[in-house]
Amino acid sequence: MTANPKGRDAPLSQRRLRLWLRMLRTTRTVESQLRDFLREEFDTTLPRFDVMAALFQSSDGLKMSALSKRLLVSNGNVTGIVDRLEHDGLAERVSVAGDRRASLVRLTDVGEQRFQEMAARHRAVVDEIFAPLDHDRLDSLAEAFGRLKDEGEGNP
Repeated sequence: MTANPKGRDAPLSQRRLRLWLRMLRTTRTVESQLRDFLREEFDTTLPRFDVMAALFQSSDGLKMSALSKRLLVSNGNVTGIVDRLEHDGLAERVSVAGDRRASLVRLTDVGEQRFQEMAARHRAVVDEIFAPLDHDRLDSLAEAFGRLKDEGEGNP
């Protein structure tokens, strides 16, 4: 009987690399489905949805730097998205008391309503995508990803 180089007998480093590639493909597939959904259903983009989600979670608003940091993107990327949201009446910039140079970005009432509509449909699409996973599998994956995150922080 010969060893299966793709199975449990493969070196751990090879299995870990294979897992990473599978995770990456899966993430890209799910992300592509969500991008298509947002474009087709709401004529919007995933980055725009992400900015609106961050603003929705911070009803008092966020400075551009805080928004960029939260989304792990550059200030330039966020500025373009916020400009378009503002142009469409979904977000607004408001002055920060005591700091003439700073402003907060927050969703308008229309922006909050629009985001809530998108978020409800987004949640349903995510639920549909992950429907093959039962409670036990979800718990197992959440634990594994949490462990990777917690133990991997600070490593290259």
